[in-house]
Amino acid sequence: MPPVEIALVTLAGPWGPYLVAATERGVVAAGWATTEEAILGDLRRRLGPVEVVGDGPAVEVLAAALPSLKAVLAGEPVPTAAIPIDLDDRPRFDRIVLGAVRGIGWGETASYGEIAKRVGAPRASRAVGGALGRNPISLIIPCHRVIAADGTLGGYGGDGWIDRDRELSRKEAMLRREGVTVARRAQ
Repeated sequence: MPPVEIALVTLAGPWGPYLVAATERGVVAAGWATTEEAILGDLRRRLGPVEVVGDGPAVEVLAAALPSLKAVLAGEPVPTAAIPIDLDDRPRFDRIVLGAVRGIGWGETASYGEIAKRVGAPRASRAVGGALGRNPISLIIPCHRVIAADGTLGGYGGDGWIDRDRELSRKEAMLRREGVTVARRAQ
């Protein structure tokens, strides 16, 4: 099996470096404060062999997405749904959930339960949270816009060893930048 060609770029963002990886089909990974080694390791686990390339279709896809990505990072209300994404390796349910979350516009929020209803699984709000925790394309798929049913922030930051307070502070700041104020749950 030939390696999947990957184009990579690191952009300056308001919460640190924002790394973006693309295949010829679209953005396949994007995240904050990660390293190229970490993102490539994740892509190898997801896709098998990968090769970073300096030209070709993956580079063209990434280059076409750059103006929108830079605008979003600058705090401009750009519709990220126009940026091509590649979720072919994700489970079907995750793809459906992440597609629904992509439809949440700038300055809007939806609860995990609302997303569950939108995808035809009204009792699956926890499963929606799991799918969002596995979101490999943060910001472009705006999981920060999904909040708890009681109107508080809910969770953020995915699986693994994370600093929950730091990630919730980032979610809060991302929403505030869009004109949305959401309280944290009382501890």
